[in-house]
Amino acid sequence: MTLDRRQLVRRYNPVLTAPHPTDVLTVGNGDIAMTVDLSGLQTFPEFHELRPDPRRVVDDGEAGLPAHLPRPFDRDDHQIPLRTQSTWGWYRTRTERAFLAHEATTSYETPRGRVTYLDRKRLHRAGDPIPDEFAAGSWFAFNPRRMHLGRLALGATPDGPRLDDPHRLTDARTELDLWTGTVHATYRLDGVPVAVTTVAHPVIHRFAVRLRSPLLARGLGVAWCFDPQPDDLAPFELPLDEHVGWTQLSPGRWEAHRFVESSAYSVEIETTGHLSRYDGGGRALVTTDQPELDVVVTLRPKERAASPTPAYRPSSADADVTASDFASVQETSARWWENHWLGGAAVSFEGSADERAEELERRVVLSQYLTAVNGAGATPPAETGLTYNTWTGKFHLEMHWWHAAHFALWGRGELLERSLGWYHDALAAARATAKRQGYRGARWPKQTDNSARESPSHIGVFLIWQQPHVIHLLELLHEEGRSTEFLREHYPLVEATADFMADFVEERDGAFTLPPPLIPAQESYLADRLTNTDPTFELVYWSWALDVANAWRRRLGLPLRDDWERVARGMRRPLVLPDGTYAALATPPYLVRRDHPSMLMALGWLPDTGIVDPDVMGATLDAVWNHWDFHTSWGWDYPVMAMTAARLGDVGRALDALLFPSPKNQFLTNGHNPQMPGFLTLYLPANGGLLAAVAHIAAAVEGGAKPPEGWTIAAEGFGRQPGDRLIRTTWTARS
Repeated sequence: MTLDRRQLVRRYNPVLTAPHPTDVLTVGNGDIAMTVDLSGLQTFPEFHELRPDPRRVVDDGEAGLPAHLPRPFDRDDHQIPLRTQSTWGWYRTRTERAFLAHEATTSYETPRGRVTYLDRKRLHRAGDPIPDEFAAGSWFAFNPRRMHLGRLALGATPDGPRLDDPHRLTDARTELDLWTGTVHATYRLDGVPVAVTTVAHPVIHRFAVRLRSPLLARGLGVAWCFDPQPDDLAPFELPLDEHVGWTQLSPGRWEAHRFVESSAYSVEIETTGHLSRYDGGGRALVTTDQPELDVVVTLRPKERAASPTPAYRPSSADADVTASDFASVQETSARWWENHWLGGAAVSFEGSADERAEELERRVVLSQYLTAVNGAGATPPAETGLTYNTWTGKFHLEMHWWHAAHFALWGRGELLERSLGWYHDALAAARATAKRQGYRGARWPKQTDNSARESPSHIGVFLIWQQPHVIHLLELLHEEGRSTEFLREHYPLVEATADFMADFVEERDGAFTLPPPLIPAQESYLADRLTNTDPTFELVYWSWALDVANAWRRRLGLPLRDDWERVARGMRRPLVLPDGTYAALATPPYLVRRDHPSMLMALGWLPDTGIVDPDVMGATLDAVWNHWDFHTSWGWDYPVMAMTAARLGDVGRALDALLFPSPKNQFLTNGHNPQMPGFLTLYLPANGGLLAAVAHIAAAVEGGAKPPEGWTIAAEGFGRQPGDRLIRTTWTARS
């Protein structure tokens, strides 16, 4: 059966008909993105601005861990801001005194000697002063910040229509055509029809708008607005130095150069109308006396000062030699998105009797769009992608798998490959971190930015589960189908990563152990970081990834590394609790039923390694299902459960996991997954995890597992997963 992909995708085009703070749509290309409101542009920013929850504590300058159990999910608790962000747009603040990295470090005694960690950063409540002992760590965590580049909005001359309230737009229908990546908005303003079409170039950092309305003759137009950066300065940070200069290049073409501290970029506006500046140079309005107005905006980073960051490797073509009129941008976008949807894998649940099937299909389609727009760029993405900042816009490498592994699993690995250059540029910094701590190889940071410098944290610096990720992602690409040249090009990443992993372990009583200080993927064990040992998932991940590293050597005709082999074969086995389930880790408190149920990832997220007992893992899944505190879960925990169930051959439970009724497993009209009001109002790892889990379900069905009664699953184009082998056991789910 061949799926009608156009029909499958377009039946889930998100449509907005009234203003709501979460009702936004995003256009972009993975390296730059713009989020628009009901107007089809970024016209009403105050209506969508985040309203932080005062009951939360803050981390890295923004709301962090919940100070209370969340309320039942209510869409009205959430907002999604209107931003334009890119992979290259960052800035640093100035301070009253210079901070040094060693001010943020603590030394810990280990059997190999003293090891330093950048952990002098603590949670605090919004508005509270930051103690001086944590000021350096806070500044390095706050900086650099991802930049809000500006807004493309409806505007008007002083005697034109008012644009002060989104409720002034009536009879609205704003639709994102997923098949072409285009937003079409129609509505009435003051009773007069308005039509807006907005689209992003799929390669160049360019947005194009076409506005049609009789109101153009009365002063309606399109404005580019250089908004001030969001006001999140710490007490020790000086006010930002921001200014803009404009130049007319030719009739219909203007260029603005904006400077934010030492960062600089340009914005070129090309239009069929005429441009005037107002608001002191921070805003430009394009108007026309014709019934139709086209505006095309192109953004480019500029070098203003020597940068400490690795070289930015844009995926963009040369914007100066590419057609920049509205029709060309729209046509190029439509062609790229059609190829995107026709390429790779697809899945449909059409024909299912289960009433939840349509909702799952909607989430799957929208997640494919959102991850491509927000997470397919030259760097690993932030957890909110290019939509708005959390953790100052930094990206978290332990989340890169969740954002991007599905690209390879769905046959679109080229979108994952775009970010591999960042790892090569960051390799020197990762080696330096390992060397400073006394290890061989490269230690990848948890939270970072384009510089690859580790961001101080009292939690993140002790995580280790991100270490094998680059091996896992590269192996997914190899399994999708890559040449020997691909292996040669990226082998240095595999070798440096495996060298650190083999050196990090300690040998005790004839087995290799993962020693403290560490915090497992389930971050509930922060207080026990000095004693935490041998988390279940990380034990199995270490062994599997070192085996894969040697497999790469075999493929390249290199001799196997005995040290890698010895550690892979000698890792301690995970602890089984008296009730016949896996512990989270091998030291007290052994198991806390909060946060991520990461022990499940040892079989499901990972393939069968022979280390994990399927019956014990089945019992562990039952225990999580029935006893976990899901109020404290995260959006990717439900895909974790689904992948374990799928690997065990229980497709029904895998589907139930993806549709698990929980406040953390809700998906908005636009496909976003909110987590925390006032902070994390969308969470892209949940979207990527959903897609990875669906790939696991497709593999299970292909391997012989039966969909449950009431479900029809039609899938095409899926590749196999690394080491994938469906486990057939007599295990059955126990309620």
